[in-house]
Amino acid sequence: MLPRKTRKACLSFCSAKHDIIALCSDLVTALIAIYPGSFDPITFGHLDIIKRGSHLFDRVIVAVLRNPNKNPLFTMEERMLQILEATQHLNNVDVDTFTGLTVTYAHLKHAQVLIRGLRAVSDFELELQMAHTNKTLANDIETVFLSTSNEFSFLSSSVVREIARFGGEIGHLVTPEVAIALRQKFQPQ
Repeated sequence: MLPRKTRKACLSFCSAKHDIIALCSDLVTALIAIYPGSFDPITFGHLDIIKRGSHLFDRVIVAVLRNPNKNPLFTMEERMLQILEATQHLNNVDVDTFTGLTVTYAHLKHAQVLIRGLRAVSDFELELQMAHTNKTLANDIETVFLSTSNEFSFLSSSVVREIARFGGEIGHLVTPEVAIALRQKFQPQ
């Protein structure tokens, strides 16, 4: 990747000289961010972070983790479809799945940034520890923390699952498609 000053100079030059924009765009590396998580299910809090990240980075890859230590409610395919449906209006957002270390996946995708959402101070301690650990594994990858919007500061996938399990209203927490899927999962047999 070009040094920051060179990238800025190239972008300035390109904006002034329309006839060489293609040349400069080849020289400037797209800023790619990975937003990893289990997304079981995706919530409006996740979507808030994805949308805001899509404004900050050239490309955002929502990376659904295959975690062997978790027993997810939704299959990998169901989660990926839910995310694809919810982000279809965001042209620079892709959805993928991975196993293993997030930084290894980030290198595979040529990403420079990991996005992490923070709801409360309690999230920060764990996320900071993870960011420091990732930095020891991949010094070239930065972690960017985005605080959730106030209306989603309490929201988590586990809270949504718990409300849905007991028949509570979840339409204000997830997309209509996810709400339907949750109701179907928890229907009495």
